[in-house]
Amino acid sequence: MIHTRRSFLASSLLASATGGNHLPLALAADTPRSRPPKRTKPPTKNVAVVTTVYGYLSHAYHIVGRFLDGYMKGDAHHFPEFGVASAYVEQVRAPDLSRDLAKEHGFRVSETIEDALTLGTGKLAVDGVLLIGEHGDYPYNAKGQKLYPRHDYFKKIVEVFEKSGKSVPVFCDKHLSYDRTKAADMVATAKKMRFPLMAGSSLPVTWRRPELEFKLGTKISEAILVSRGELEIYGIHALESLQCMVERRFQASGGGNPAVHPNQGVKAVTCLQGDAVWKAGDDSLWSWDLLEHALGRSASRNAGDVRTNCKRFPRPATWAVPVKGPIAFLIEYRDGLKATVLQLDGHVADETFAAKIEGEAKPSSCLFWLPPPPGAAFLEALTSHVETFLATGTPPYPVERTQLTGGILDYALESRVKESKRLETPDLDITYNPPADSGFMRGDYAKPVK
Repeated sequence: MIHTRRSFLASSLLASATGGNHLPLALAADTPRSRPPKRTKPPTKNVAVVTTVYGYLSHAYHIVGRFLDGYMKGDAHHFPEFGVASAYVEQVRAPDLSRDLAKEHGFRVSETIEDALTLGTGKLAVDGVLLIGEHGDYPYNAKGQKLYPRHDYFKKIVEVFEKSGKSVPVFCDKHLSYDRTKAADMVATAKKMRFPLMAGSSLPVTWRRPELEFKLGTKISEAILVSRGELEIYGIHALESLQCMVERRFQASGGGNPAVHPNQGVKAVTCLQGDAVWKAGDDSLWSWDLLEHALGRSASRNAGDVRTNCKRFPRPATWAVPVKGPIAFLIEYRDGLKATVLQLDGHVADETFAAKIEGEAKPSSCLFWLPPPPGAAFLEALTSHVETFLATGTPPYPVERTQLTGGILDYALESRVKESKRLETPDLDITYNPPADSGFMRGDYAKPVK
């Protein structure tokens, strides 16, 4: 390389402006995907983080990290209005990142949830709470549920609200609780105290291929969601993906009166496993035709017979449910809709959906596309909705959706340990309006720089 006087001066100026490590802000703005800018203005509001662990690629890493470092929106780097004021991390062990990030970004390390919300003042001192109970060393119960302390965290958050006489929006990552009664308590408490509560999976808001969105009031006669992974941890993703599609069979109604909202509820759940899953398909308890259409959208579909592939799949020893072969959740909705979640490890490693629509000869189907780690941009899609929720106090979809999906999952896992008994679900008589817009990400996450 030939060095000219001009190039030498340019490189010298660059080094002096950045300490030799980073581009100046003006130039960094042109390279946000590799060297994004730092915050130049302090956030106008702040959040407390309450989480189980904060390690590399944890949910806290993906969600909180975007509040700290910003993220891309369109072609520009975006910083949320909310900054991070504090973090309570229950399990601090290598490779914990929270302590180093606290030094880098100047947020408070709290030893209790109360301190995280009060910042040592004795009263509520933040504008929102991020409750992220995912990852960490927690035991499993007999149903194969990991006992994340989301409900316990929630109760301690509520205690601060009660002492302070005021409250702020709370986001709870994934399902509200492994226990349906605890989840119902969380929803009821938020309503009683009148603070906004948002929960749920990232899959309803990730990208879809194709961009399938049913109009409200679409008549769906049967639906299937094909998924994979550890039964509870991925089961909630599957059920959230299913519910965000089938909830649109209703028109919104009732105005502000929840008593006349459409009944999204479920009357019974059955969990099948192994060869009983295939027999149920042969007996038309779920549709092989819908499975074929769902698999037609899978980007990970294995070659060969689904029955053989599922049988040969070696379930990791770390998974709580060591069942060989497929698993099915058979869901009977109160309005007569029949829906099924099939977990087909060995044949697929993604989530796809298909449904029969009244008056249409061919089923509608799509893939829930999940950009992979390290970025895991599906959690970026969720973060953008969380940010809006914190700013407006209005969740993008009702928390009752996640109460319903978490309740279905709890019953399904109970059915499995009760030898696939069909369980009636009187407490899942849940009403809510579907959102006007599904809120999923449109377009492409990866696109050429302009």
